[in-house]
Amino acid sequence: MTPVEWPLRFIPQRAPAFLEALAVSAAAMAAAILARGALLGWGNAASLSATYFPAYIVASLYGGHRWGWATLAVSLALGLSNRMTFPTGVSEQGIYILFAASGAATVLVAGALRETLLRLAEARRAQDETQAALDRSERRLRLAQDAGSVGLWDWDVVTGDGVWSPTLYRNLGLDPVRDANVRSLLDMVHPDDREKVRQVNIIAVKEGRMDPIEYRVIWPDGSVHWLLSRGEMLRDDDGAIVRAVGVNIDVTERRMAFEQVRESEARFRALADSAPVLLWVSKTDGQREFVNQAYVAFLGATYDEALHFDWRRRLHPDDVARIMTEQVAGEASRQLFTLEARYSTTDGAWRWIRSFSQPRYGPEGDFIGFIGIAFDVTDAKQAQADLKHINELLADTVQAALAERDEAEAALRHAQKLEAVGQLTGGVAHDFNNLLTVIIGALDLIQRHPADAERRERMIEAALGAARRGERLTGQLLAFSRRQALTPEAIVIDALLADAEPLLRRAVGEAVSLTVAPAAPGAVAMIDTTQFEAAVMNLVVNARDAVASGGSIRLETGVCELAEGEVAEIPAGAYVRVVVHDTGVGMDEATVARVFDPFFTTKEIGKGTGLGLSQVYGFARQSGGGVSIDSAPGKGASVRLYLPRSAVTPAVAEPAAAALARGPALRILLVEDDIEVGDLVAMMLEDLHHRVFRADGAPAFARFMETGQAIDLLITDLIMPGAKTGVDLAHEAVKAHPGLPVILSSGYTGEALASADGAPWPLLRKPYAADDLAQAILDVMASPAPVATSG
Repeated sequence: MTPVEWPLRFIPQRAPAFLEALAVSAAAMAAAILARGALLGWGNAASLSATYFPAYIVASLYGGHRWGWATLAVSLALGLSNRMTFPTGVSEQGIYILFAASGAATVLVAGALRETLLRLAEARRAQDETQAALDRSERRLRLAQDAGSVGLWDWDVVTGDGVWSPTLYRNLGLDPVRDANVRSLLDMVHPDDREKVRQVNIIAVKEGRMDPIEYRVIWPDGSVHWLLSRGEMLRDDDGAIVRAVGVNIDVTERRMAFEQVRESEARFRALADSAPVLLWVSKTDGQREFVNQAYVAFLGATYDEALHFDWRRRLHPDDVARIMTEQVAGEASRQLFTLEARYSTTDGAWRWIRSFSQPRYGPEGDFIGFIGIAFDVTDAKQAQADLKHINELLADTVQAALAERDEAEAALRHAQKLEAVGQLTGGVAHDFNNLLTVIIGALDLIQRHPADAERRERMIEAALGAARRGERLTGQLLAFSRRQALTPEAIVIDALLADAEPLLRRAVGEAVSLTVAPAAPGAVAMIDTTQFEAAVMNLVVNARDAVASGGSIRLETGVCELAEGEVAEIPAGAYVRVVVHDTGVGMDEATVARVFDPFFTTKEIGKGTGLGLSQVYGFARQSGGGVSIDSAPGKGASVRLYLPRSAVTPAVAEPAAAALARGPALRILLVEDDIEVGDLVAMMLEDLHHRVFRADGAPAFARFMETGQAIDLLITDLIMPGAKTGVDLAHEAVKAHPGLPVILSSGYTGEALASADGAPWPLLRKPYAADDLAQAILDVMASPAPVATSG
């Protein structure tokens, strides 16, 4: 206990109550009188004595000056009433004056001491409160740093030594016991980024300016992480740079989300550019911010010129006034609107173009512009005119008119197919625009609030979810077009229909009611999922075409046991039954008898190919089941699809691995004609610690082979510009490096993969994740080298 703390135990920290102070002062006086009486006799107990001075001190320390003066006054009064006997020559009056003066000094000193001690106590309390507040502030700062992965650093420019916060050590994957200095940091920086970081430090020391920089660090466990570094240079009184302070923020999740978004955007652009219709995205002021290749080709301009092109320059003079009025009204309504007019092509010909513009909205629900689609309807208009002309001449020239009509009808069917493709592409573009809105909005919020860990996690999950939904949408479109290879697998039918339901509802539209009633929980069939989805889509679309506006379709499932001969052409056994009921016009017996014949259709010209139900029949028979139809004119139709039940347990998707599967570091030649895809795959391979050599096509591949560089693996795209395919390049590489492992890769389907048939190397289908690529490399490196014949 300090000299200050000891007396404070007996001094109240507040003004004492009157009776309390009186009791303490009286007790002190009584103690002094009792002590004097006990030692000098009770006759002199109340006389003036030095024994009163402790009482003055106690009263002054406890109650303050006023109680010290009160005690002094009482003692003087008692002393005067109990006079002492003094030796001859001693002034009694002087003794009393001297005693009063000494008592007064004691009271003054004791009272001042009390005030001083109280002030010291108050200062100590203030200091303790300040320290406590400081400790709370430091705890909050540490929590904020941990939540936002913000590490602090302080670097001495002269010595090179520094101080790192615990969070910075964590961002580097290090123990806090490691020395904190620039050399330690540079040793951990990815070799490809090390020079960039070193140059930033050199500029900071020379110019006193440290620019923000993002770079990769390699943790001791081999994993790669991204850091964002920001700092400020400090100078001494002479202006010399002596210190640098700043922060390092772990932005690995944001970078990974950015790569996912870039891959999703690349898929969207590839889909948009492959569409045979004009697509665009505009801002609120009408300025285009994206157009596809068909749009650019129609204008015969560059991409940048197409973004700023004024379409009034191509409009037919007779259509300008009408189109401008309709466009202004449509954009003002912020609703779906349609325009149709004549536009000149690059060779001066006039073509009828029909466009659809639909509003789009940002992450906060605010209007941000339109997404549009347009297609050429000249052939349809011409075909309609030709049909009218043919009908007028039919009486005079029957045979010639019939021939012309056939040609016109063929042209009309072609135009209607293009229009259908355009409408489907518009719907897909709309869906992708919604997905991109989620992704772009999520990344924007992450960039605005990088330290908000909770929001960052939610936004990253939203962006990744949207990117995966885009991948599923692409797969459903491929299934609908029957471009996937047959791959039977154990599938829970009800679960598969639940996934396909959104696309089915989009195909049916809003004019017809669609009810989905699954009643076969857990029932499994060995089927090709894409063929099954295509079969169900064909049944639902046929039902839609058969019912009038306001009609209904019911899609239901169940399980059943069929006896021999119960359903024609279907053997006895356990089945999963998928039934599509409609309230349409129905069919007579003759029609039902032919309904599965290829190319047989009861629809109008241009409304159907006659292949839908034949595909359903072929799929069911190929899967070991069959199809039956119950229908009558005016009674609607019920189509029952029977698929054999399977006891095989469906494969359960493995949870995402915590880290990529890794093997030994390899020298890999990557042949990819799409630069952005090549960049992404190269980053995946480098993340797996492989050394990557790039070739953006067959000519670049040939130049690389001439160098004689040793390689351990070839990864090549299957389809690329020019006469050679990836299979041809693989044969050349294996001839130069016997036994070289090869992985073929492609995003194409169907006939485009014919060149890979019979090739002895595995095919990795796009899109794929880094885990898929890592596993493919492990598999091909673990397999014996195939024997490749000359290609």
